[in-house]
Amino acid sequence: MAPVDYIPRIRDNYARLGYKPYNWVFNGIPPPWAPLAKPLSECRLGLAASGGVYVTGQVAFHHKDDTSIRDIPTDVDTKDLRATHFAYDLSVARRDPNVVFPIDPLRRLVREGFLGALAGTFQSFMGGIYSTRRVSEELAPKLVSRFLEEKADIVLLVPV
Repeated sequence: MAPVDYIPRIRDNYARLGYKPYNWVFNGIPPPWAPLAKPLSECRLGLAASGGVYVTGQVAFHHKDDTSIRDIPTDVDTKDLRATHFAYDLSVARRDPNVVFPIDPLRRLVREGFLGALAGTFQSFMGGIYSTRRVSEELAPKLVSRFLEEKADIVLLVPV
């Protein structure tokens, strides 16, 4: 199976939506390899998903460049999850939020013993943030702080 050619797909999608071209950040030096210190079956997993998922009763995401985060309890009933986003067709995510926020498959992996545990809350935000400065100075530090508070050993990033 070939990897998804993500950047051209996003570039084409934004053009179809009439948005200006997205300026991708290319880091010249890859991050250092960080091997797991323990088996996955003993790890506590956090989730960061950019699909704009929120829980009924929370404020929905409203606009591009929104760097706010929604804490999603990992024991939430999937039928209470909603999705909103300006840059992708929401029809499938609204029928099954797991396509952009795989909470049920992750719970199953814990039940089956493949993963040790899930963090108490997962993090959701709306991708499509044009300002790399705001991502690096606002969003990323908030996410890191929450994962540290949750004592996550590993984090799964689910981009949309």
